[in-house]
Amino acid sequence: MRKLTVIAVLVLVAVSVFAAPASAQRQRQQRTRRLPVDEYLDKMKGGWIGQMAGVGWGEPTEFKWLGQIIPEDKVPKWRPELINMFHQDDLYVEMTFLRTLELYGFDVSIRQAGIDFANSGYRLWHANLAGRNNLRRGIAPPDSGHPAFNRCADDIDYQIEADFSGLIAPGLPNLAIQLGEKFGRLMNYGDGLYGGQFVGGMYCEAFFETDMLKVVEAALRCVPEGSQFAECIRDTIRWYHENPDDWQKTWHLINEKYHKNPAYRRFSCDKGNFNIDAKINAAFIVVGLLYGKGDMDQTIIISMRCGQDSDCNPSNAAGVLGTALGYAALPDKFKSALNHQGKFSHTPYDWPTLISVCEKLARDAVVREGGRIEKDADGKEVFVIPVRRPRPSALEQCWEPGPIANSRFTDTEMKQIKYRIRAPEESVRKWQVSGPYTKAAMEGENLFNVAFGPEIDMSGTWDNVSFSPGQREIDLSELIGGQHRVAYLRTRFRSPVARQAVLELGSDDGVKVWLNRTLVHANNVTRGVSAGEDRVEVDLRQGRNFMLVKVTQGVGGWGFTACLADKDGEVLTDLEY
Repeated sequence: MRKLTVIAVLVLVAVSVFAAPASAQRQRQQRTRRLPVDEYLDKMKGGWIGQMAGVGWGEPTEFKWLGQIIPEDKVPKWRPELINMFHQDDLYVEMTFLRTLELYGFDVSIRQAGIDFANSGYRLWHANLAGRNNLRRGIAPPDSGHPAFNRCADDIDYQIEADFSGLIAPGLPNLAIQLGEKFGRLMNYGDGLYGGQFVGGMYCEAFFETDMLKVVEAALRCVPEGSQFAECIRDTIRWYHENPDDWQKTWHLINEKYHKNPAYRRFSCDKGNFNIDAKINAAFIVVGLLYGKGDMDQTIIISMRCGQDSDCNPSNAAGVLGTALGYAALPDKFKSALNHQGKFSHTPYDWPTLISVCEKLARDAVVREGGRIEKDADGKEVFVIPVRRPRPSALEQCWEPGPIANSRFTDTEMKQIKYRIRAPEESVRKWQVSGPYTKAAMEGENLFNVAFGPEIDMSGTWDNVSFSPGQREIDLSELIGGQHRVAYLRTRFRSPVARQAVLELGSDDGVKVWLNRTLVHANNVTRGVSAGEDRVEVDLRQGRNFMLVKVTQGVGGWGFTACLADKDGEVLTDLEY
């Protein structure tokens, strides 16, 4: 009897030993999700169309309602051609990041990512502009986005351009988080970084989930729970549950805490009604997703009507919903007028190329993250994607930042950056200014082609411009101030020889330049000052030269900077002003 008992015990032990690995194997197999590649493509295309629809529909309202709900009768009408948003920073910036990944793969260094972003030629604002200027000065990432060097580090910038990180990482939130650490660090920190990782996380989940509440909750796990950003999203979810049929009540609660309460705007670049902080704008994305109830029109309209960045927010919201619904299920009005040959600004991508690049990167991402690509019974490819708990970035706060990394580009790396931020003393520093010049009921961009006295006959009152030590830019907001106007600047200098040169310009907003009374450059844009953003080849005379500059002003900042260099980028130090 005792022998039988021993045998029985040995059998049970053996069964348990051999069963354990089998059980663990089954558990590992269960912790995967399957996504047919055709379905991935449909959903990824839906995500891009959603972004384009959201920003196109909301564009006329951007930052026109600050701390206010946009009235229902002020919502623009949708027109199918609005889908062709090839000029929008909501789209073209993230394509710079896609291009870096296409060229160098997921193991690309953050420094190479920084070099590629520094070489981008499109106009930028806020954290993007500050980060890129830092890169061009030689401040390498992650310091380019650190609050010590970037006063806009909590702004919305990476949040509006992080969609790519989820669209190429279906069901892979940790990859989206890692991509934030690589690309979001170029310009953001703390809540500004978390906003992009949150958006990426929503896209990751939207490939498998159509319930927007579950999508938002999954993405919330991608950011540090102790951050103000996470607090804001938790509040928005709670207020949604308390007011499930009244999005405007939830809006007022968000506005009261995250717009009016200074404790939640400690690093806002502007502490007035203008609020480009990542937190509140992310809340408005979530409001659109939760109250839109899966309807594309309502998701865009509600997110837009929340105001502030009312084209970027519906772009994120509609992109996430478009991913969940898929391209085929989207209303035809969002697809019928799409220009498949249209090029996204300053990128090599048109629509077919964009889709192809995203598919290639997604295939690489799935395998890289421990998944695989199988064929089903019909011979069609399926992504088999491991399910893993998100691992958020470390908690950090812009108003109490950690130490800088002392990251600087090497001389070799700086030679790869074609746009440079010159030292202040290398800029042209002898100017006279005249202005302001205005015309009744005309906005700044419309004054661009209105000829005032200085460009007609040099008439007007002229004052010398003084520069303080370390000052690079002429701050026309401080010298003149106001909105919707024009100022003129002039300088004279002598060149020892006749030669070709490069005039490197930065302006806020539009700029015209005459050299020796010949118009050599005209760029009617709305932008912030970024030194060297415009580069103009000019012919200098031997002896005396005269330069006249016109700078338009819409709203916000107003300024100008210039430098004269040779074609090899060496500053002309032998000019006499």
